[in-house]
Amino acid sequence: MRKDMMSHVDARGEPVSGASEDAITLYEKALAQLQCYQGDPVETIEAAVAESPEFVMAHCLRAYVFALATEVDAMAEAQKSFEAARGHSTTARERRHLAAIDQYLKGSWEGAIAVLEDTLVNCPRDALALQVLHLSDFYVGDARHLRDHVARVLPEWSADDPGYHALLGMYAFGLEECGDYERAEEMGRRAIDLNPRDAWAQHAVAHVMEMQGRQEDGIAWMRGREGDWANDSFFAVHNWWHLALYHLDLDQFDSVLAVYDDSIRKDRSRVMLDLLDASALLWRLHLRGVDVGDRWIELADCWEPLGEDGFYAFNDAHAMMAFVADGRTAAAERLLLAQQRAMTGTRSNAMMTHHVGYPLCNALRAFGRGDYVTAVDLLRQVRGRLSRFGGSHAQRDVFDLTLIEAARRDGQLSLVRALANERVELKPSSPLNQRYREEASRRLAEISGAAVV
Repeated sequence: MRKDMMSHVDARGEPVSGASEDAITLYEKALAQLQCYQGDPVETIEAAVAESPEFVMAHCLRAYVFALATEVDAMAEAQKSFEAARGHSTTARERRHLAAIDQYLKGSWEGAIAVLEDTLVNCPRDALALQVLHLSDFYVGDARHLRDHVARVLPEWSADDPGYHALLGMYAFGLEECGDYERAEEMGRRAIDLNPRDAWAQHAVAHVMEMQGRQEDGIAWMRGREGDWANDSFFAVHNWWHLALYHLDLDQFDSVLAVYDDSIRKDRSRVMLDLLDASALLWRLHLRGVDVGDRWIELADCWEPLGEDGFYAFNDAHAMMAFVADGRTAAAERLLLAQQRAMTGTRSNAMMTHHVGYPLCNALRAFGRGDYVTAVDLLRQVRGRLSRFGGSHAQRDVFDLTLIEAARRDGQLSLVRALANERVELKPSSPLNQRYREEASRRLAEISGAAVV
C-alpha cells in the first residue's frame, strides 16, 4: 500500500483502507448522493475506485447499490465489487461490511441485517452501514427497526456532521411507519431544513400526510418543493407516485393520469423500483374501474422479461398486477411457476414467497378472473402478515384495497362494511373510504328491509 494511503479516515473519523485523499473525497460525494437519492452514485464511486483500486469501502458502496436494487441482473455487479474488495488489507469494520455483502449475495436479508446491526453497535458513526441497514429494514418490512436502528446511533452524531440530515430523514420514515406521525413530520422537516435535496426526508413527510389523509397538504408539500426533489433524482418517480396518491384519494383521475404519463412513465424506465410504482398506481385505478387506455400494455411489456425471476416476492406481486390487468394468462402462469421454484430454496425470498408472495399472486390472478370468493379468502389469509415481504404501509394498502373491492364485487356486504369502518377511522377524509361504507350500509339496510317485509 502506498504511503499516502496508510492512515486516512472518512468524514466521520472512521479509518479506511487503500484510499487516497482524492478517492475519499469522491467516496463522500457518492455517499451523499446515495443519502439524497441524487445524481449518479455509481459513476462517482467508480471514479473513486479508478483513483484508488484498493479502496475497500468504495468497492463496498458499489456492491451495496447493486445488491439493494432487488434485480437479478444487478447481483452480478454486486459480486464483481465484492470480489474486487477481497484480498486487500482491511479494518475490522471493513471486514464486517464484506461479511454483510456476502450475506446479500447468498440471498439472506436477515444475515446481512444482523452483520450491519453489529457494525453499527461497534461503529455508530458508520454512515454507509446505517444507510444500507435502513433500506434493508424497509425491504423486509421491519417497521420497528426502521425507527430503532436509527435511534440507537442518533446521540453519537451532531448537526455539524456531514450527512446528519440523512439520519433525521431515516428516523422520520421509521417514526411514520410506527405511527408516530407528529414526530415523524417534525424530523422530516428538520432534515429538509438541513438539506433541501434530501429526497428520502421529502418522502417521509409525504408518507405522514398520506397516512393522515391530508391530501391538500400533501399536494402543496410536493408541488411547493418540486424543484428540490424532482430534478436529478433517482427517487423522483416514487415521490411523483406519492403526489398521484393524493390526487387519487380526491377522485382527481385526470390529474393522476397526467402524473403517470408526464412523470412516472415519461422515460419508460425499466428500473424495478419505477415499475413497482407504475403497477401500484394503475392497479388502484383498475380497482376503481377507471379506463387507463393502453397503458397496461407498455407496462406489462416491461415486466414480462422479469416475471420468471422469482427473486423478490414484492416485485412478483406488482408484475402479477400488470399481467392480470392486461390479460396475459401465460405470463401469470410462468410467474407462479417461478415462485414455486423460489419457495424450494434457502434464500430469504423463499420465506417471503411462501408466506405472502405466492398466495397473494394467486389472489390477484383470481381477482382478474372474477373469482372474487377465492381472492377474498386468500387476501384475508395473508393480510396480517403482508409486512413480511417488505414495502411501506402506503404501498401495501393496495392489497387492502383489492380485498375490499373483491368483497364488494362478490356481495360480501358485511365484510365490506367492516373493512370500510377500519379505513374511515384511519382516514375519514378519503371519499373512497366513505363511499365503501355508505354503499355497504345502504345495501345491507335494503336487504334487511326487504326481509322484514
